[in-house]
Amino acid sequence: AGGHEAIAALLIEKGADVNAQGGHYGNALYAASANSHETIAALLVEKGADVNAQGGRYGNALQAASAGGHEAIAALLIEKGADVNTQGEDYGNALYAASAGGHEAIAALLIEKGADVNTQGEDYGNALYAASADGHEAIAALLIEKGADVNAQGGLYSSALQAASANSHETIAALLIEKGADVNAQGGPYGSALQVASAGGHKAIAALLIEKGADVNA
Repeated sequence: AGGHEAIAALLIEKGADVNAQGGHYGNALYAASANSHETIAALLVEKGADVNAQGGRYGNALQAASAGGHEAIAALLIEKGADVNTQGEDYGNALYAASAGGHEAIAALLIEKGADVNTQGEDYGNALYAASADGHEAIAALLIEKGADVNAQGGLYSSALQAASANSHETIAALLIEKGADVNAQGGPYGSALQVASAGGHKAIAALLIEKGADVNA
């Protein structure tokens, strides 16, 4: 997917199947979306490419565009009927992918277009967990504002607060607590946020958790 629009147009004109599956990217629209080739993506959609076709690492074209931060392509796909809540592979769904990648504008667009802020995925649990684990404060704040459950369970560390604590994201941890995250919630391999912070040597977060009522004997 080198962005060669003229070649893509020629191949389509000569009968190339715009929905053919195969290769690393799964299909042509996914490849164009993953690599930020907006003009080719638009051409493929115009010629009948299925905007919801599954395949590739991220599951579909919208997830690939969301993971890569390609806002214009994400907007095009949604305009053409891409399902904002489709579940895919590694990143669960498009909002999860955008949140994990720190792409706030795309996250906002997806939410505006109906993305469920509380959908659970695989490794990261949900979008708020992903944003918290990777230190994307603005996205975490946006998700909470839009109704994300700060105490949802899921992901390796079981909650957004534990994920933020494990990765030393103090500001996000403070935000989650301010918005009602349970500092003593149990789950994950370490048991609690304080245990996660202590195991990682994150003194500032441990102090914050204790100040906010974390049980030092839990």
